[in-house]
Amino acid sequence: MKIELGEVQMKFAELIWENEPIGSGELVRLCSQNFGWKKSTTYTVLKKLCEKGLFQNNEGIVSSLISKDEFYSKKTEEFVENTFGGSLPAFFAAFTSKQKLSKEDIKAIKKMIDDVEK
Repeated sequence: MKIELGEVQMKFAELIWENEPIGSGELVRLCSQNFGWKKSTTYTVLKKLCEKGLFQNNEGIVSSLISKDEFYSKKTEEFVENTFGGSLPAFFAAFTSKQKLSKEDIKAIKKMIDDVEK
């Protein structure tokens, strides 16, 4: 499942993830406060994200169908697939060629690898 979000939709999704489950009235208030949106704008963007299968609005309660972590995990997989032919080592080599890893980063990466090998 590939879900494409523009910048505005991404900010809106982040707002929902931070506050879910959230009543639609409260969501309208937060969107007005954070984005300067009218009620109709909030409901239009919400409807689009519900149609994409990201959120649901059941009886005025908005919640996610895909968690924030699941969403970003999928986006990362798509990026590695599209940019590096699915090769995690190629991605890692490109990332580390410009980015110095701290000892803590190296330790955390080694632990992740060890956990996968178990």
